[in-house]
Amino acid sequence: MIIDNHPFKVNELGHLEVGGIDTTYLASNYGTPLYVYDVELIRKNCRSFVQTFNNLNINAKVAYASKAFSSIAMLQVIKQENLCLDVVSEGELYTAIQADFPTEKIHMHGNNKSEEELTMAIENNIGCIVIDNFNEIHLLESLLEKHEKQMDVLLRVTPGIESKTHQYIMTGNEDSKFGFNLNNGQAEKAFCLLHEHSRIQFKGLHCHIGSQIFETDRFLIAVELLFQELNTWKEKHGYTPEVLNLGGGFGIRYTEKDNPIPYEFYIEELVKAVRNHSHKMGIPMPEIWLEPGRAIVGNAGITLYTIGSQKHIPGTRDYISINGGMTDNLRPALYQAKYEGVIANKASHPPVRDVSVAGKCCESGDMLIWDLPVPEVNNGDVLAVFSTGAYGYSMANHYNRLPKAAVVFVENGTEKLVVRRESYMDVTKNDLHYV
Repeated sequence: MIIDNHPFKVNELGHLEVGGIDTTYLASNYGTPLYVYDVELIRKNCRSFVQTFNNLNINAKVAYASKAFSSIAMLQVIKQENLCLDVVSEGELYTAIQADFPTEKIHMHGNNKSEEELTMAIENNIGCIVIDNFNEIHLLESLLEKHEKQMDVLLRVTPGIESKTHQYIMTGNEDSKFGFNLNNGQAEKAFCLLHEHSRIQFKGLHCHIGSQIFETDRFLIAVELLFQELNTWKEKHGYTPEVLNLGGGFGIRYTEKDNPIPYEFYIEELVKAVRNHSHKMGIPMPEIWLEPGRAIVGNAGITLYTIGSQKHIPGTRDYISINGGMTDNLRPALYQAKYEGVIANKASHPPVRDVSVAGKCCESGDMLIWDLPVPEVNNGDVLAVFSTGAYGYSMANHYNRLPKAAVVFVENGTEKLVVRRESYMDVTKNDLHYV
């Protein structure tokens, strides 16, 4: 039995099963809250991108956007799948180095890269830096001169497109903290600083229009606007790009209202558009780069919780409370993200009522799911929340001094603890006494 379009099964005991492992066993053995990842599904998602480019015989790079979920074990899987890697901080780069990830396959993003971050990137010979602002150009120039090195770069541009997503995850619109604006001349001014630079090797353009996008039309408009700019640069400066990075943002299913299209379709449409525009410009087709993050890990992860107290408000609402919440999944409180879930130890039981799932933090906004259909629920039951693989652990925090949850990988009937559960000692280890 498959659970409502989510890629997990119900076993003969009526329990939710992930990667061949009973989730009630995982909850009992490792405790809750617990992040669980189906590694086989992660690999499948990786290969769906790579194989589509291979089938189309297109030069391409697929880079996992590690901000979605970064850990040593996760990056080791990405390395096994031969993907490149995006990092946006010194901490993410450090994690990649600890995972022995090939540094030449690492790309660094960030709208406010520090001198320390750029120095770390240069000293570790990463493959590419995506330049985001004028200050960064000047800082990178001086650091490359100091280290007597060169660096491949892309120029991040904002095409002025408002994607159909939440405003907090919209990044390609005119009013954005990211990148150089195409419409006000900033992008061309930056191009002139980088073109034919002695130490900065300008490879092409980068564009990311947002996240959790279910249509291709905005991506295709972005490609058109990029080529309009590139055509101007070709006519004025004789420039042709080696790389066109079209970012990520491919939507996944969180609830029944989400209708994601196959990743293969995004790629086919983008390749067709880049090929057509390149032909019109009379230039070789640039190498296409993509940066999926959520699309790689989002639907491969679930979070397990133990149900505690319940509250019945006659004529209004029934609540169940879990032993986690906005400390392990900030997205509902941050931008009203929606989720689906199931009582893992009663996954085959028909629902009899709706409940709203409350977190344990001292915030009224700590609500994980509103109006979830469930069977009769008892104290100690295990709640599984689907599609928490992206931005759950990444955004985890210590609000109310709660320790961060553990992470377990499952694959083909075996499980492995890959991130230990924090202790209260871990939470207080950096505290110092005042008296």
